[in-house]
Amino acid sequence: MTERPSTHPRAGKKPPTIYEVARLAGVSHQTVSRFLRKDPAMRPDTTRRVAQAVAELGYRPNLAARTMRTRRSNRIAVILPGSMERMPSRVLSGAAAAAHEAGYLLDVVSLEGDAAARATRLEALLQPESADGILSFAPLGKSTGGFALSDIRVPMVVEGAYDDSMRAQGAFADASVAAEIMRHLAEWGHRRFIHVTGPLEWASARARRAVYEATIEELGLESLAVVEGDWSPGAGWTAATEVIAGSGATAVFAASDAVAFGVITGLQSLGIDVPRKVSVFGWNDEELGRYFRPTLSTVSVDQERQGREAVRRLLGLLRGEPPTGQLEAADFNRIILRESTGPAPTRTV
Repeated sequence: MTERPSTHPRAGKKPPTIYEVARLAGVSHQTVSRFLRKDPAMRPDTTRRVAQAVAELGYRPNLAARTMRTRRSNRIAVILPGSMERMPSRVLSGAAAAAHEAGYLLDVVSLEGDAAARATRLEALLQPESADGILSFAPLGKSTGGFALSDIRVPMVVEGAYDDSMRAQGAFADASVAAEIMRHLAEWGHRRFIHVTGPLEWASARARRAVYEATIEELGLESLAVVEGDWSPGAGWTAATEVIAGSGATAVFAASDAVAFGVITGLQSLGIDVPRKVSVFGWNDEELGRYFRPTLSTVSVDQERQGREAVRRLLGLLRGEPPTGQLEAADFNRIILRESTGPAPTRTV
């Protein structure tokens, strides 16, 4: 069977150039470049004409040529925790979408090992022109050997880690909503609490613990224990069977939904009813929590928006733009009440 030749007007032709786009739109090629850089100062009518020309010609920026001209790679290195299950896919999806819209590609690297090992791996990634910027969702050590994060000259945004020179920003490390959780439980009559943390090398885990402890003191409540966990159901199970059961606590604030699942299952294995005897609160609004029994009270996090916000701040650094106002934790987080929490019992476990 003989193939029929394509009738598309550009079939068999070379890809359109920026100059063809400019001619069709009736503007200079410099104006098209401004459009591709998303210059906010462009007039709306000009933006519309260039956008129509780009769409009509099917123009795609030549990233390789742009790299030769600007000595930029048009790549962002995204550093993820060694355990991928700790990195919500929706955060990465939002980051990738925002980067793509700005003309950047993401190189995703998973860091294994402790903080020092991660810093060593990061140093190896920072070869000349390998990336225009770095976005890290993993906690990074202050230094290892002769290498210090403060020596990095590539623009970098670190989400979820603190050190002397870089502070976690935005809702990744902001745990202010934890105070709302504690107040809500206190209004239900709870007075004796236990907190099961995430790994304390993570700023988010440290922040949730700090807000928990501050709110306990502010409201005159009693913290019976702070148990260090590792984001896993196993940590919650161990805390439930070895610390919570028999402690007299009526409410548990778990640093993640996974930990909360372990707490609930551990308590149930001992015949302790949730929430009639002990209320349990999680964090992250994992899908399983909607079908778990009891369904899990939690903090819903707009993870895609977090990813976009992280890339937005990194792009600002790359463009040399002054820092803009950051979104507050309330813009990302909201409490969801379900079956795992209720009024404090009249008799404790």
